[in-house]
Amino acid sequence: MRYTPAEPSRSPASASVLTRGRKLAIVVAVMLAAFGYFSYTAFESAQSFYLTVDELVELGPSAAQAVQVKGKLVEGSFVREGGTSTLANFLLHENGVQVDATYDGVLPDLFFNPHSEIVLGGTYEDGRLFVADRVYVKCPSKYQSLEVDNLSDPSSA
Repeated sequence: MRYTPAEPSRSPASASVLTRGRKLAIVVAVMLAAFGYFSYTAFESAQSFYLTVDELVELGPSAAQAVQVKGKLVEGSFVREGGTSTLANFLLHENGVQVDATYDGVLPDLFFNPHSEIVLGGTYEDGRLFVADRVYVKCPSKYQSLEVDNLSDPSSA
């Protein structure tokens, strides 16, 4: 008869501690990777240029460059293609300069408020048309109804 040494046995407690440690390390690694990814994407979107309409027209960034442009809606310039389409064409102005813009989607109600500042995100194509893929509307600092504006405007009387 030969003697074979018995294999050292692992206690159930030490096996579960090792498993718990590995699980914890995996969870921490996944969380760090997710945090890193979300931080990177947030940083990338925050890097796009923010220009006023007059700066955009003056600088004329290339079409491949994503920018944000701020201005106000030119009264009477808003047109929907075909009436039921979501494609909208309009003009934005700032400091006496205008730019043609287009956006395909639903627009917020404050878009049409004459006191609102509109921020479009997208590309400026061929130095003539701003193609927006997102629209932000900055609420006016002071809410006024159109009736109050008409009463205070002496030319409306």
